[in-house]
Amino acid sequence: MESGMFCLLKLILIPVLLDYSLGLNDLIVSSLELTVHVGDSALMGCVFQSTEEKRMTKVDWMFSSGEHAKEDFVLYYYANLSVAVGRFQNRAHLVGDISRKDGSLLLQNVEEADQGNYTCEIRFEMESQVFKRTVALHVLPEEPNELVVHVGDSIQMGCVFQSTEKKRMTKVDWMFSSEGHAKEEIVLRYHPKLNLPVRYPQNWSRFQNRVNLVGDTSRNDGSILLQGVKESDRGSYTCSIHLGNLTFRKTFVLHVVQKELRTLVTPETLRHEILGGNHLVIIVGIVCATVLLLSVLILTLKKRNKSSETSTTVVKSLENAKKALPEKHIYTSIATREVIEEEESSGKSEATYMTMHPVWPSPRSAPSNPPEKKSAGEMLKTEQAF
Repeated sequence: MESGMFCLLKLILIPVLLDYSLGLNDLIVSSLELTVHVGDSALMGCVFQSTEEKRMTKVDWMFSSGEHAKEDFVLYYYANLSVAVGRFQNRAHLVGDISRKDGSLLLQNVEEADQGNYTCEIRFEMESQVFKRTVALHVLPEEPNELVVHVGDSIQMGCVFQSTEKKRMTKVDWMFSSEGHAKEEIVLRYHPKLNLPVRYPQNWSRFQNRVNLVGDTSRNDGSILLQGVKESDRGSYTCSIHLGNLTFRKTFVLHVVQKELRTLVTPETLRHEILGGNHLVIIVGIVCATVLLLSVLILTLKKRNKSSETSTTVVKSLENAKKALPEKHIYTSIATREVIEEEESSGKSEATYMTMHPVWPSPRSAPSNPPEKKSAGEMLKTEQAF
């Protein structure tokens, strides 16, 4: 009998334990997406909608940077105690109403590394069922907090609290502090329950009739439009969006400048515009290039003069060397037939030499008719006569 009761109890408990451990009965709702800028706050909702009376006992928020990345704890709630973990300390807060099955998470001062998937898990008393919701958080670069506007123009200052849940905003405040003054002035105040900005007497705020609320308050957007900007409007503007006991703040620094005077377009001004601010550099470059070209031209002319002087010197030296060379004389001996026969008959050998002196005709004393050529015999006779 006891063994039968034990088997029956085991058959009942085992499926319950398996469902709890494996999550077979988990209630998973569709995931949401939320986009914020670096430095802003993000409200990720996790509300269990049910008419049944259920007591929420535990809430866990997990973070994963990717599909297969390891999950890290962001925050957990148990026994009326909420604790943020790791790098989310002092930035993650449980802002939902636990009595209303709301485990929403507020993440402040969002960083680039916070981009990823956030999963909420809600457990109820005496139930194995787990309610799960995932929020995909996208993080964009930080928006500029310094704005520049001309006198007389209008400018819009955005202040949006990003949330997956609507109608969370309870109040919006815009405050102004001028440069060098610590005291703040009220720019605008808005209460969603009244559904209109709070009006002040004319002497309470100098922004009266110049500031309009242009944001969609149902989407937690408290942006304003400042018209007819004055020089005295330069300073810091702080937006505060209240979510019950929590407040989201964003500050802008407004710089006001005078409008630029428009000048008449003339050829002179057009030439200056074409040259831009570098006309002095262009002129200096032209002068430097001209000086450089002149230097190259001068060096080229000097080289040509030197080469001509060198060639002239070489020619003169060759002429002097030619003049200094001594005159060469041509000596020859001609043995005639008669001389050879006499030498053979007498047995004696006498050498007869004929000296020939070259005569160079000078251009001044050169005869008009050239001398007649003499034969070798005649020249020999003449030599023997002497």
